[in-house]
Amino acid sequence: MTLRVLLADDDPLLRTGVAVVLEAAGIEVVGEAGDGVRAVELCRELAPDLVLMDVRMPGHDGIEATARIVDAGLATRVLVLTTFPDDEYVWRALRAGAHGFLLKRAAPERLVDAVRTVAAGHTLLDPLVTRPLVDRLVTRRGGAPDDARLRHLTSRETEILRLVAEGLTNAELAGRLGIAESTVKTHVKRILHKIGARDRAGAVAIAHRSGLV
Repeated sequence: MTLRVLLADDDPLLRTGVAVVLEAAGIEVVGEAGDGVRAVELCRELAPDLVLMDVRMPGHDGIEATARIVDAGLATRVLVLTTFPDDEYVWRALRAGAHGFLLKRAAPERLVDAVRTVAAGHTLLDPLVTRPLVDRLVTRRGGAPDDARLRHLTSRETEILRLVAEGLTNAELAGRLGIAESTVKTHVKRILHKIGARDRAGAVAIAHRSGLV
């Protein structure tokens, strides 16, 4: 089934460029919004699978718009796409309910993979913002290193967790390790269960706290 995506950014030129990239990859762009208020309205009207959400926009900013989409119980997932690798933005976006965070400088193929990854139900964090976010999580949780959780992992699972913490997507992991992407997904699911992480962001935090990365 074709993925349906909404673009929310106050830069019409950027929206046009992103639309070209996505549509060339077989992803349908069902609508565009130049501000957060319109983004929420279109999510209600069009029910896209995913919205690519800028942070700084008129009206509601991207974080407020994300919170309103989540609070409304809409099925649309949110991938924040921004110029600013600021850990405060990342933290606020994730708390608002965003499912991923990608910088606008990402290569076209990275953008396409991120859209598919988040639309498939996974969490994705750009490697350039992962480290500041982890530092913030560690500080907030006050957690001392906890190696006990990692002792339950196999050597392969430990390797995969290390690569996940470095920001690799499932597709990139499959290419790096020479295994099928479906196998990677199975490994990641088992890892999350074994270490008690709710999602990839939580797994990344545990990996860094434990000294694995």
